[in-house]
Amino acid sequence: MTEQAHVHGYLAHDDKDKVLKRLRRIEGQVRGLQRMVEDEKYCIDVLTQVSAATKALESVALTLLHDHLTHCVVDAAREGGPEADAKVREASDAIARLVRS
Repeated sequence: MTEQAHVHGYLAHDDKDKVLKRLRRIEGQVRGLQRMVEDEKYCIDVLTQVSAATKALESVALTLLHDHLTHCVVDAAREGGPEADAKVREASDAIARLVRS
């Protein structure tokens, strides 16, 4: 890699604003969950909201993964060598973590 700072995929595209907006919405969902627990709302209603927040986080993760694959991994693959192998392994490990969660 050169001396220049590496620009990550989601920083170079409109996806950054979309991801940040989505994370702020998720943050609000989590605060709402805290209020639900404090107010002793019905367990199933809380669990429904937990599921919605989880799905929202998964959506953010998939967006970030897509950007990583289409920018970081593709760029490394074009350059070849050990960096390419490392980026593919890194992406594979990230996918495995997402599948397990």
